[in-house]
Amino acid sequence: MSLRRRLLLYLLFCAPLVWGAALWVSADRARHEVNELFDTQIMRLARQVQATLYGPHASASAEVPAASGGDPGEADVRDMAVAVWDRDGNLLLSDREGVELPRRAEASDFVDLVLDGEPWRVYYLQSQGGEWLVAAGQKAEERDELVFSLTTSQLAPWLLVLPVLLLAMAWAVRQAMAPLTRLSAELAARGPDELQPLEQPRAPQELQPLLNAMNGLFRRIEAMLQRERRFTADAAHELRTPLAVLRAQWDVLSRAAGPAERAQAEERLGAGLERMDRLVTQMLALARLESSVEPARREPVDWRRVAEQAVGDMLPLAERRREELVCEWPADGAAPLPLSGDADLLAVLLRNLLDNALRYGPVGGTVRLLFGARELRVENEGAPLDAAQLARLGQRFYRPDGQAETGSGLGVSIVQRIAALHGLRLSYSLRADGRGTAARLSPTG
Repeated sequence: MSLRRRLLLYLLFCAPLVWGAALWVSADRARHEVNELFDTQIMRLARQVQATLYGPHASASAEVPAASGGDPGEADVRDMAVAVWDRDGNLLLSDREGVELPRRAEASDFVDLVLDGEPWRVYYLQSQGGEWLVAAGQKAEERDELVFSLTTSQLAPWLLVLPVLLLAMAWAVRQAMAPLTRLSAELAARGPDELQPLEQPRAPQELQPLLNAMNGLFRRIEAMLQRERRFTADAAHELRTPLAVLRAQWDVLSRAAGPAERAQAEERLGAGLERMDRLVTQMLALARLESSVEPARREPVDWRRVAEQAVGDMLPLAERRREELVCEWPADGAAPLPLSGDADLLAVLLRNLLDNALRYGPVGGTVRLLFGARELRVENEGAPLDAAQLARLGQRFYRPDGQAETGSGLGVSIVQRIAALHGLRLSYSLRADGRGTAARLSPTG
């Protein structure tokens, strides 16, 4: 069901309910006002009758003469009655035949009665000396007719204008939903690559949160598409060279004349395949990380277990290069860099940092993994890098010149992405003694 139809149904359902409640309250107030008006008239009538009794009064059998044949107006005197009794209970005056108001010597206010099967409201007025009792009454039907007439006078116009009201409500709903209709039309007309922000300065205030959320979504999608385009372009550019090298090495191997030449070609082909495997693995890892907004898990990190796993993975490379791996912990027993996150991703981070430090450090040197209360550092003893090279570390597929080790230049990018997911910042600098390079991880806050 459309939002417009739902809103119309709500209005059509709620409007009669609200109007019915208002009509009930109006009828109740009208009944109160009518009772007040007629009670006042009855009281005045009773007091006027009592006032006339202080002068010469009629005999006990006297009755009020019937009305002449003139125009009585809108009044219906048959719905009213007046009676007077003396101290002894004798009826002195009665203006109705067939309906006799009962005498109640103890009554001195309004009393609701049923006379001849019809409800009456009677007012009893005692004289000060108790010489007589005056009673003035009226049928309740007269009051009900007036209340019904007043209520009907309100109901009839509303029923007559109901179609106009429905048309006005439909027009109002259509006008109120017009900004949403325009927004839907604009989105439907957009192409898949049109991710510019929505600009509707005249949009209602209720639509502003939706517009802001959609613009934020467009920005995130645009950033993701840019990352994918950049990654695809970089991957296509980077894979072209190793594939060409592998093809050339395969040609050399297929044309090898002797065992020695064939063994050398096989060794070069194996190294090329190893480099290709490492490049593809790191590219897939980077693509997976860049699609993440936060770590898959959030739990306190046990750095000792993470460091043990990363150092264990790097021992074969350290032994091949005859380098020593040293891990140092805070001397005062403090917790090393308290952090919550994904331990497996942090193991990948440490493994890449140690891999770079081992590969680009001198053979027979030392690589140190240093844990502090507020930072983590990985240092090697390689040739110091200049400021331009330090600034370019972290760029995809960038490797400093003069490197003999194979690599793809993606390790630092992977480290930076994992660090960002955990609220850490990666920075490079020279060691304190000026020898080698230090990679430092610290909280961004």
